[in-house]
Amino acid sequence: MADDETFRLILALGMAAFLPVALYHRIRSRASGEKLDRRREGLFILLTLRPCGLAAMGGLVAFVLDPAWMAWAAVPLPAALRWAGVAIGLPTVALGIWTFRSLGRNITDTVVTRREHRLVTSGPYRYVRHPFYVTTALAFAANALTTANWFIASTGFAALALLVIRTATEEAKLVERFGDDYRRYMARTGRFFPRLRSAPAAE
Repeated sequence: MADDETFRLILALGMAAFLPVALYHRIRSRASGEKLDRRREGLFILLTLRPCGLAAMGGLVAFVLDPAWMAWAAVPLPAALRWAGVAIGLPTVALGIWTFRSLGRNITDTVVTRREHRLVTSGPYRYVRHPFYVTTALAFAANALTTANWFIASTGFAALALLVIRTATEEAKLVERFGDDYRRYMARTGRFFPRLRSAPAAE
């Protein structure tokens, strides 16, 4: 339990650093009041992605409030692996904040862009097309290891898998919106990992 209390405190500090930044940019992005049609994600993603994400976040919040609430799903991980989760989480918070600041008012939680959306290719978007999803993957890995909890791990990675599936639809919508500009952007950047060299524009 003492170990859980240590990791609980670390997770609470990470959330305190990241969540205000995330909420600030989310609120700013919705200032226009424009409605987004989430049905364009497809029915399967629409019905599964957010419940999985909320379950993972709910489990994490429960652990932070009181690790005993999530003891039913605890896994006996070595302390070294749990500290590895902390080591992953620290740069993940920084990457998430950098991504939010780079995207600014262009943030949405679906595949549809707003009318005033512009193509962002600076900050972490200079290296990969979906740094938010990279951040999400790292955060889920960090949370799973730090909490040593199979429920947080399984729901988090289910949500991540659904995000990866949704990416194809998201990129198709971005090609519709930005045309050749986005195709050229795709040719010089990787989806989740930086490219070592540019690919042909017809990717």
